[in-house]
Amino acid sequence: MKNIIKLIVLFLFASRINFTNAQETKYHAWWHDSYLRETFESPNEKKLPLIKVMGNRFVDENGDTVLFRGVSISDPDKIENQGHWNKKHFEKVKELGTMIVRVPVHPIAWRERGAENYLKLLDQAVEWCTELGMYIIIDWHTIGNLGMELFQDPMYETTKKETFEFWRTIAKRYAGNNTVAFYELFNEPTLYFNQLGSMSWTEWRELNEKMITLIRAYDNETIPLVAGFDWAYDLTPLLIEPVKAENIAYVTHPYPHKRTKPWEPKWEENFGFAAQKYPIIATEIGFTMGDESVDSNGEYGEAIVNYLESKGISWVWWVFDPEWHPKMFESWDTYKLTDSGKFYKAVMEGKK
Repeated sequence: MKNIIKLIVLFLFASRINFTNAQETKYHAWWHDSYLRETFESPNEKKLPLIKVMGNRFVDENGDTVLFRGVSISDPDKIENQGHWNKKHFEKVKELGTMIVRVPVHPIAWRERGAENYLKLLDQAVEWCTELGMYIIIDWHTIGNLGMELFQDPMYETTKKETFEFWRTIAKRYAGNNTVAFYELFNEPTLYFNQLGSMSWTEWRELNEKMITLIRAYDNETIPLVAGFDWAYDLTPLLIEPVKAENIAYVTHPYPHKRTKPWEPKWEENFGFAAQKYPIIATEIGFTMGDESVDSNGEYGEAIVNYLESKGISWVWWVFDPEWHPKMFESWDTYKLTDSGKFYKAVMEGKK
């Protein structure tokens, strides 16, 4: 009988412990939560000169004009998952003569990896680029209509709230770090021939102004980049209704398939005119015609680089990856350059 009583007492005691643990796990100590992540502290954050906007130019701390020429890597989440996220990858980028690296962050990757873990990748990119003397563009890499929250593919799905939260997190994280020169607010706005709904330029301008205001609550130095419609190609609305913000720049993606030849008059009409008044970066150009060879794209390559350089427009080549197109190298094992990569390298060697 005594043994039975002891068992009952032990059972009740264990049940009480389990109940207490259940009670403890039931409650969320929300009063300890911190909404924003910490600022990235680096002893090298001022190693590169701070980039500013002066009129229609980017300038360094001495007021000297800087025309950026660089490449876009693929999403850090992709690279890390495939086992190639390391300084060597950035050294390969630097070997091409690169001045600036565009880092595209896809909303789906940001959510699935989680902000804390994704920020660790971005921190590494910032440190590696600083050590190698390259600036960075952080790009919220989505395609579609943010106003109606309709997007071209699942990887680009986001919301206005998530977009705003991304930028307030990024702005707090990298405020004061000169290596992070630009925040590209939205990769490619498009209505996709109204298949993604409707949004006026006024609505788009106001959305960008809200993002810029939010960013500047944390970071007054990094330059926001605003893209036009037609997959970030068309800047003609600036003739009537520019974004109401200072110290910003605009984005265009003048791929060869965007317009038929002769390209130059159309480029001038669609975005080139804006370079007389505003700083512009073509954050994506590249070999998209035919088989992505020089035979199919060489004429375009020479034409677009010459045109952008003549207008003082900075440019970034897409994309330093062996799988995403137009790819710049053939495999992770060899880093052997494709025609696209060879063309970029040749151009950069001519600019030294």
